[in-house]
Amino acid sequence: MTQTRTPLDTTDIALLQALQKDGQATAQELGETLNLSASQAGRRRQRLEERGVIQGYRARLDPARLGLDVQAFIQVQLARHGEKEGAGFTRLLRTRPEVISAWTMTGEADYLLRVFCADLPGLNRLIHEVLLAHPAVSRVHSQIVMDQPKGDAPLPVG
Repeated sequence: MTQTRTPLDTTDIALLQALQKDGQATAQELGETLNLSASQAGRRRQRLEERGVIQGYRARLDPARLGLDVQAFIQVQLARHGEKEGAGFTRLLRTRPEVISAWTMTGEADYLLRVFCADLPGLNRLIHEVLLAHPAVSRVHSQIVMDQPKGDAPLPVG
């Protein structure tokens, strides 16, 4: 499903770049950064929120400080590709807090999951007792993250 692209001018792009660095920036701070009044910056932000360009604001948490010491990417291949199987597997993913994001893919794997677990036994339980136990799943391939030399970056706007 393709969404209509929202036209952005250079000020909108600068605003989005600033908000990706600091989503808590006030209208006053944004105005100073963009050489606008606080009310102009606030109106631009509100317009981008209303158009769905800005989908929300989140706090970025440190997984290690939360005891989530294992990050992995898991490729899942389904045995059957019917609507019922896909919907059932998607429902399962939504119930699992360890799965922080999931994508449907082209190629050999049907899904790519990004997961965080407290430890290797937790990852093992997720794979064997949850994913492989699902009747639609035929194969799982996991890759444990050793290091992340580039963290999750802002989107390349502009």
